[in-house]
Amino acid sequence: MRGKIRVIKRRGLKQPLKIRYLVTAFVVVFGAVIPKISANAEHCPDLKIVFARGSGGELNNDPNYLEFKSRLEEKLKTTSLDYEFIDLDYPAVGVGADNLDVTIGAYVGAGEAYEFGESVKSGVKKLDKLVNSSGCKNTKYVLGGYSQGAMVISKSLKNLDANKIIYAATFGDPKLYLPEGEGSIPAACYGENLSDYRVYVPDCHAYKGLLGAYIPYEPKALIGKVGTWCNRNDIFCSSHFNINDHVSYVEDGLYEDASRIIFDKIAQTFEFENQFYSPHDTAIVIDSTGSMGGMIEKYKAEAFRLAKETLDAGGRVALYDYRDLDDPYTPVKHCDFETCTLEIFSRELDEIKIDGGGDEPESLLSASFHVMESLNWQRGATKSLVVLTDAGFLSPDRDGISFADAVRLSKTIDPVNFYIITEPENEELYQELAVATDGKVVTNFENLSLLTDFILERYDSLPRVEEEDKNIEKPILTVNEMIRKTASEVEINFSNTGQKTIVILNDKILGMTEDNIITIKNIDFAAKNTVTLVPLSDDVRGEGVDLELSVPKAPDTGKAN
Repeated sequence: MRGKIRVIKRRGLKQPLKIRYLVTAFVVVFGAVIPKISANAEHCPDLKIVFARGSGGELNNDPNYLEFKSRLEEKLKTTSLDYEFIDLDYPAVGVGADNLDVTIGAYVGAGEAYEFGESVKSGVKKLDKLVNSSGCKNTKYVLGGYSQGAMVISKSLKNLDANKIIYAATFGDPKLYLPEGEGSIPAACYGENLSDYRVYVPDCHAYKGLLGAYIPYEPKALIGKVGTWCNRNDIFCSSHFNINDHVSYVEDGLYEDASRIIFDKIAQTFEFENQFYSPHDTAIVIDSTGSMGGMIEKYKAEAFRLAKETLDAGGRVALYDYRDLDDPYTPVKHCDFETCTLEIFSRELDEIKIDGGGDEPESLLSASFHVMESLNWQRGATKSLVVLTDAGFLSPDRDGISFADAVRLSKTIDPVNFYIITEPENEELYQELAVATDGKVVTNFENLSLLTDFILERYDSLPRVEEEDKNIEKPILTVNEMIRKTASEVEINFSNTGQKTIVILNDKILGMTEDNIITIKNIDFAAKNTVTLVPLSDDVRGEGVDLELSVPKAPDTGKAN
């Protein structure tokens, strides 16, 4: 019985009393060997979870911190881990606003001149001390930060002991860096070259944060331990201009999404089974051409087992069959994620008949593209497309769908991982498709149970990047002239293809203007100062232009002063 002392009576004596006398005698004789525990000894749990709140957030009462804590704690409570949550005690400066222009600054925490930068530095210093100077050598750390707090986390990473870090998550980071978002039509818009720390950044044009970027964003020592979330149109980390998306991380479920990834990392570190998986969407696509006649029953049996286990685990399934485009009904939908119960799936599976075909390759690429495009994939679910076939595929397919088209759509949806169950002679052909979509090829039916387990046990997140207008025209700002007006002010003349310009001084947002000539006052030219001008057009943000303001060095005459 935990927490209670059970008293056993024997011949009228209380056994615990006898034990007390023995313990007392032991202390008298051997007192020197009993260590004295200091009242100030540092508590060393298995895990410390540290969160850096955003600008103006109240310590231990900020909605983002409370949501981050709540979502993780409900999972951690199912374990035997000793853990501790810490809301990093740093200034997190914020400022009120009387008009819309200054409101932009309120979400970053402008404060007085240089106060924002000092606030971030203070947070970095405290986090460094908490992790690197702790006496708890075996304690592991999970880090999270929102907005200004995300800057604290991302700025700190390069100096933290990587061996102590399980995972670092940033949300709405104004210093985000995603090199795949650079250019007028970025690689990210094709689902290519995505940074491994890009967990949920739907905007394929996201490149640098509103306040610039920390480069590199993910230190080499922490590869695989960093993840970033940037809401769809968040002004501070996407290419768009939306303040509401910056303050909606709680409402949009992004902390729940992060908690599943983080908990899985914790489970791997402490080697226990993770019972918290994301929902599963599995589309099963069966080749029903004539050549499948001799093996269709074993393929159907495996399809049924996979569907049953997916549904039993709380997931959703869909069932299609396909042939060649020359056949009149490729692909055929038997049931989708909304209609497929196990009973309906089983009935429809029995209805699939073997017929048609001709040449050896079938229209898999066209069928898979159609299936992916037509299904209502669940936000936040793992997404699998399981193909059962004995034949190869055409690229491009007869309707023009190519290998690249299918892979690109797969990646922009989440990705949708392709799992191909086929004959050994097709393994090499399908390996490229599986690798390109982070899936697998199985040719030995003895391994099918392992494949089913793998599909159900893996975890994915929200879509890493979503299909968007690749040809968004971003505004461009060009500085024409910069004039030192007085000892403490500068005038900047510029042109802007957009309608408005955000003016930032040393990470402090000064406001927004429609003018093309601005004067910045109260500048300490003896210090290093950076003015950033960010062009805006409707709801699209262009790349900021950085201007260094400082006293030029005196020319080197070669003479001693």
